[in-house]
Amino acid sequence: MSQSNSGAGQLPRGHFFLPGPTEVHPDVLQAQTRPMISHRGAGINAIMKELQEGLEVVFCTERPVFIGTNSATGFMEAGVRNAARTKVLSLVNGAFSKRFADIAKSCGFEVDTIEVEWGEAHDPDQLADKLSKGTYDCVTMAHSETSTSVLNDVKSLAAAAAPFEDTLVLVDSVSGFAGAELRPDEWGIDWLLTGSQKAFALPPGLAFGVPSEQLLQRAASAPQRGYYFDLAKFAAAHEKMQSPSTPALSVIFALQVQLKRMIAEGNEARWARHTAMAERTWAWVEEHADAGLSLMAPEGYRSPCVTAITVADGESGPKIVKGMAEKGWVIGGGYGKTKPSAFRIGHMGDHTMDELEELLSDLSEVVK
Repeated sequence: MSQSNSGAGQLPRGHFFLPGPTEVHPDVLQAQTRPMISHRGAGINAIMKELQEGLEVVFCTERPVFIGTNSATGFMEAGVRNAARTKVLSLVNGAFSKRFADIAKSCGFEVDTIEVEWGEAHDPDQLADKLSKGTYDCVTMAHSETSTSVLNDVKSLAAAAAPFEDTLVLVDSVSGFAGAELRPDEWGIDWLLTGSQKAFALPPGLAFGVPSEQLLQRAASAPQRGYYFDLAKFAAAHEKMQSPSTPALSVIFALQVQLKRMIAEGNEARWARHTAMAERTWAWVEEHADAGLSLMAPEGYRSPCVTAITVADGESGPKIVKGMAEKGWVIGGGYGKTKPSAFRIGHMGDHTMDELEELLSDLSEVVK
């Protein structure tokens, strides 16, 4: 049965390699057809308790895991509104890390940036040096920068920020979580956020956030935390196994099913599967260097969830995306300023190596 829709017709399962949203298992999709229940009754309390227990496992945390009915961008805003008082430092190395900085500016905070070229990762020593020369309420960063497929070493970056106890660490792992190792408690991350539609392999509509106790203490007096993204309200609702506002019940039902599937696979096995697919993709790119293809992210800083591939001078990223669509596949184009010169493969979620091999076989024909 087909389940993905490219906008031009139905696709066979396993042919949707967009870097988000990702393909969703039929059982998970089917869960969304359950009848509605009261979002303030005993039924939802039981569901939220079950979900919290499962989310603690997949997030490697003993902290609360907040579920928001919003995109991950909303939880980026929640992070800066609740963590910042006056000044934010943003690490920028692509479109989505820049979005974090732009959100902080739009919320009225003073924002300094450490910017590196698209395709580069951030240096923990540079971060420590910057923090030693200024006072910042929080530092924002992207874990897996979806636009370039660079994987920042957030463990080392958080460690660099750790001596600056009043500077909270906010991490966007929208296209990293559930495919790359993440341990927010151990690594000292104060706000880890992600969305439902990437490596989590759920439909869009939910965001997840893991707050530290220090962030929740900061939120209680944050001057611009607003209303919808007030983490103090999230914490109070969490104590009652509720949501602070109406939850997306249908996606919540899907989450119940997908969490069981993820826990059955295991975190380490899921990370290993994503790494294996990524390494196969990197090897394929190297095999096609004579066609002018190259990896955008440097060795040692490549996301296991998405690969951004630069095309040769004079070639067209959109042409390759179109060629794959004609063969019945959906892959991603370059993002932002890389749109003409790159394409991206989202090997994340529940994809298998067999599906990836089939994709790469057809892609070989297209790039030639």
